[in-house]
Amino acid sequence: MPEQTSPPPTLFEIAELVRCRAVFLPGDPARTGRVAFWRPDGTAPSAVASAPAPVADLTVVLPGDDGVEAVTVPAVLLPVSTALPVLTRARAHPRADRTTAFWGAAALHALQLVARGLLLPGLSPDDHDAWRAGPLSAADVEAVRRLAAATPPEAHAVPVDDAEPPRLPDPEKLLRAFLDSIADTLPRSPAAHLVTGGAAYAAPEPLRLPEHRAWAADVAAGHDAGVRLSLRIEVHGLTDEAPDEAQVTFRAVPQVHDVSDPALVADAAVVWAGDSGAAFGPRARMDALLALRRAARAWPPLTLLLSAAVPDAVDLAAEKVTDLLGEGARALADAGVDVHWPKKLARELTTRAEVGPPDDEPGRGTAGSPALPSFLSADALLAFSWWCTLGGQRLTREELNRLAEANRPVVRLRDQWVLIDPQEARRALDRQDHKVTPVDALGAALTGSVEVDGHRVEVRPTGWLAALRERLAHPETQQPVEQPAALAATLRDYQRRGLNWLTSMTSLGLGCCLADDMGLGKTITLIALHLHRQTDPSSAGPTLVVCPTSLMGNWQREIERFAPGTRVHRFHGARRSLDDPADGAFVLTTYGTMRLDAARLADVPWGMVVADEAQHVKNPYSSTARQLRSIGARARVALTGTPVENNLSELWAILDWTTPGLLGRLGTFRSRYAEAVEGGQDPAAADRLARLVRPFLLRRRKSDPGIAPELPPKTETDHAVSLTAEQTALYEAVVREALAEISGAGSMARRGMIVKLLTGLKQICNHPAQFLKEERPVIAGRSGKLELLDELLDTILAEEAGVLVFTQYVRMARLLERHLAGRGVPSLFLHGGTPVADREAMVRRFQDGEVPVFLLSLKAAGTGLNLTRAEHVVHYDRWWNPAVEAQATDRAYRIGQTRPVQVHRIIAEGTVEDRIAALLARKRELADAVLGSGEAALTELTDAELAELVELRGGTR
Repeated sequence: MPEQTSPPPTLFEIAELVRCRAVFLPGDPARTGRVAFWRPDGTAPSAVASAPAPVADLTVVLPGDDGVEAVTVPAVLLPVSTALPVLTRARAHPRADRTTAFWGAAALHALQLVARGLLLPGLSPDDHDAWRAGPLSAADVEAVRRLAAATPPEAHAVPVDDAEPPRLPDPEKLLRAFLDSIADTLPRSPAAHLVTGGAAYAAPEPLRLPEHRAWAADVAAGHDAGVRLSLRIEVHGLTDEAPDEAQVTFRAVPQVHDVSDPALVADAAVVWAGDSGAAFGPRARMDALLALRRAARAWPPLTLLLSAAVPDAVDLAAEKVTDLLGEGARALADAGVDVHWPKKLARELTTRAEVGPPDDEPGRGTAGSPALPSFLSADALLAFSWWCTLGGQRLTREELNRLAEANRPVVRLRDQWVLIDPQEARRALDRQDHKVTPVDALGAALTGSVEVDGHRVEVRPTGWLAALRERLAHPETQQPVEQPAALAATLRDYQRRGLNWLTSMTSLGLGCCLADDMGLGKTITLIALHLHRQTDPSSAGPTLVVCPTSLMGNWQREIERFAPGTRVHRFHGARRSLDDPADGAFVLTTYGTMRLDAARLADVPWGMVVADEAQHVKNPYSSTARQLRSIGARARVALTGTPVENNLSELWAILDWTTPGLLGRLGTFRSRYAEAVEGGQDPAAADRLARLVRPFLLRRRKSDPGIAPELPPKTETDHAVSLTAEQTALYEAVVREALAEISGAGSMARRGMIVKLLTGLKQICNHPAQFLKEERPVIAGRSGKLELLDELLDTILAEEAGVLVFTQYVRMARLLERHLAGRGVPSLFLHGGTPVADREAMVRRFQDGEVPVFLLSLKAAGTGLNLTRAEHVVHYDRWWNPAVEAQATDRAYRIGQTRPVQVHRIIAEGTVEDRIAALLARKRELADAVLGSGEAALTELTDAELAELVELRGGTR
């Protein structure tokens, strides 16, 4: 079926669908069910471009002015497999509609059932092959009932027939149908054919199998029984007078429970004798026998009960009891069978561990910090000291030895009988003096636990490791760092806190990730860190900054502005060179160049390596990520506004570069943390991951209480970008030809030629396709401005913010519109030819948050619009009248705007744009007068002045 191979919705589509209302529409077979999404205002969501879905009219029963009423809404219908990513995200999304969040919780419950292997084959009402969720234990049934009781009215608002008044589906039945739809969808894959030996129960296409109806009925009868089993373990020979462990015997007694009434329970022998009356119903013995057969398949020692005339009890040898304490109990639990032990047996035996040097170890005591080579070296090992407690009291090593050597599940210890798995006691002994690397020890210290042999064990750090943990967990207690004297700026309070944190982490030899929102000054904070590190010989050295090509110019300008006198070298381009950089120098390179020349870069003893826009290495298997890991440094810092874009593996990739080994291997991280956290299955795993990651990642948002008051209402940033090789060649050719033509022209013709030249150069800086007027252009990879715009949009859209993109040229806006569509980014485009009605509709859609990117022609949209949904304004090209630019910016920065606005001006470095921008920055008042009429004032320049203005100076690649 098409839905099995459809790509999942994009993040943009998910962000829209989670805000919609949702209802499940069952199908036959179950996997053909659909999830319908519609906006609360009664309109249809935008089409899901990644997995085209039909829009259909859906009748729903909703509260109205006079009670409830049936209304028809246009809804997008998604197959269950396609809807799953939306629903699982909706469960934890802050803006999700309550119906979508409910079905998200139901989807998570279904995934948990499937993960436990609770899948039953059968036939649908129309005799199609179908899986369903089951068999369900009493606890499972109760969980389904609780979830159904929480169903919002709108989540089952589709009437089941044409009856008057409308009759809605029973929530529990609808929920069970939804669980079955996921159970029927997930097992179907090409690999499933190998298990089933054919298409039935493996292929997505429905298969009619009426000849299997009798078999399906038997399966249903066996698993839809009204009873379930449990085992009561009886222990004999537990005497206090003359304790003899060898005389202790065990037997398992099966108990029958009524599924509909959990309080109704009786021994199997009572049910077989008929002494339970009619309480269990006429099928009780048959249902119990089928349940016992399933239990015996899960745990073979119960097989003896199947051949007994009355399955009353089975004697258990000591080794069987030991198995029942571990794997046997887990296997029975998966089959829906609980195991009950005698309450008089002590079972509170717990294992704990200490890691680190002794608390009284001399040298690097509580105030000391481990040096980088020893702390991050795999050769520097720390010892785990394991110990066990019984009832909260610590056991001696001799007592632990006795538990392990007894090789029996019941042991007399400290005047009480203890039920223990001897293998667990032996494992505890084997763990003594276990060695781990410092990074592994730090991870255990931060999370407070470690997983050993599938069991989580509590961990307590000792010595300087305990002191280090406290320092990382409470960075605010550290001595604040003075702002470097060489920094030509005054840091804001939150930037000073960021500098303190970065200094503390890097001084410990630990890498870290500064993940502040865009616009909070990550670059200046990093420059301050570099300057601070130069004041200490142990940390001084050159800093390598690896960044996207579009950001190199911006880095150089920021360094020259805030750290005047600091040497900056670009390692980029065909003629790049890399001499030994001075200790206090910055070296700037791109991810592409780094990938090609990692070996040369690795030969330099870097004081610090910085990965800007670190999401570029979110794929740990990429060549870029592998080469970056090969470059050593005394400190590693990642900068990004989006540490997690799609999944937690991206966070792993960043932090495993900054502090290798902290999060373990990727596969282990995925199974231990990511899958549990992303699925919302294990809140404890989320808490452990937060404790582990929090010290190494500083994330501040513009809306944070301690930051928002410090931000100006409008932050303006000039972004310098380099021209591509194609842009450079076009630019130089146009300048050369135009200057030769202008030098011999008359005054009237000369003015027109200059305007034409300046216009052409601005278009080349925008994109070669705009200047060349290409009909079917290749857009990506040809413009430095476009690369930077992509970088900005990645961050802005990850923050779910809105952005206005202004350009003077309709042709350029069309290119941007086409480029964004190719990336799957929804956008609107308003220009002078836009009808008034369409214009108003566009403004409404943007203000309602339906579309995140609004492309605007500067002349058509520079005034008269209220677009306060936007938190960002991008001037893709410069309008050389500052007042016109300011008016355009004021579409977002105006009364009604409640959030800070960031203005981004993109400037082609080394070009005429760069010179005009510098004039605007240096002499604003004079520039207003000289450039008040745009290019017209420049037509009066002499030939020499014009040549100097348009000459291309560096800034290319």
